[in-house]
Amino acid sequence: MINFIGITNENRLEKDISINNVDFSSYKWFWVDFNEPTDEEVKHLVDTFQFHPLAIEDCLQKLQRPKLDYYSDHTFFVTHIIQEVKKEIIKEELNFFVGENFLVTFHSVPAIEITKVWNSFLSQKSMEKWDTFYVFYQILDEVVDNYFPLIYKIEDELDKIEANTQKNSMNHLMNELFEIRNMLLKLLHTINPMRDLLYRMLNSHNLNLNRIVERREYFSNIYDHLLKLSEMVMSNREVTADIRDSYLSLNSHQTNNVMKILTIITSVFVPLTFIAGIYGMNFENMPELSWKYGYFMSLGLMATIGVSMVLWFKRKGWFK
Repeated sequence: MINFIGITNENRLEKDISINNVDFSSYKWFWVDFNEPTDEEVKHLVDTFQFHPLAIEDCLQKLQRPKLDYYSDHTFFVTHIIQEVKKEIIKEELNFFVGENFLVTFHSVPAIEITKVWNSFLSQKSMEKWDTFYVFYQILDEVVDNYFPLIYKIEDELDKIEANTQKNSMNHLMNELFEIRNMLLKLLHTINPMRDLLYRMLNSHNLNLNRIVERREYFSNIYDHLLKLSEMVMSNREVTADIRDSYLSLNSHQTNNVMKILTIITSVFVPLTFIAGIYGMNFENMPELSWKYGYFMSLGLMATIGVSMVLWFKRKGWFK
């Protein structure tokens, strides 16, 4: 579907415009949104706008790295939007063709960022401050702002894992922890390239980005948000590593305690088993077998040895 809105030379907003046979010269600037376009609608990128084939190819291929390319009358941007589906982060592309008098957005899946800015734009009473670069800023700001709720949710999940109020098993907690680490890694692979893109935008000397430089404080704010997001992701990855190491240390400690108890039990019963094994051989010439107090003497000897060993282990601190 192709949506078209335009601002006339008299700063009037016109919407629901058909892209077929439209007179672009009658508009001061316009915004065309390609929302899940069909193959027939994609042809307008070539036939109507005559964009570069490489830029169109980037639109049609999945998950290009966030970047910008300069062309004679516009700049092409590749950005990433993200959403969580069943504890899995899904990345999709949102592409921009930004010129002095036109903005073309292209996305193969629905983008709530586009919808929000589109509706906000239609509700404006005055169009004086709005132009293609300001709309581009608004969309980009929404894209970056939508990263925050996902990271906040991850932080809440980490707090639950660390507290473990539901007394989940160690294996269950470790599985959840590694899922979160995987999500954070995917976020990092999205946020860092976006941060690099904003840095390049702010420090570029290309003439096509002069209008962005004029609004440097706006795009600097987005860049600051991306820096904060990057730091939050790295901090949360460190937290997951600390929790993982703590659980592994606790598991090792519990294992050592179990092994210590089993070692004490084994150490106590080794001499008792030795005595029982000797008197269980039933040789005819064993003098104690015919002694009427032999049974009680052997039990007493084993009890004395067992108690003595337990007391000795306790003195050595094995039960601490």
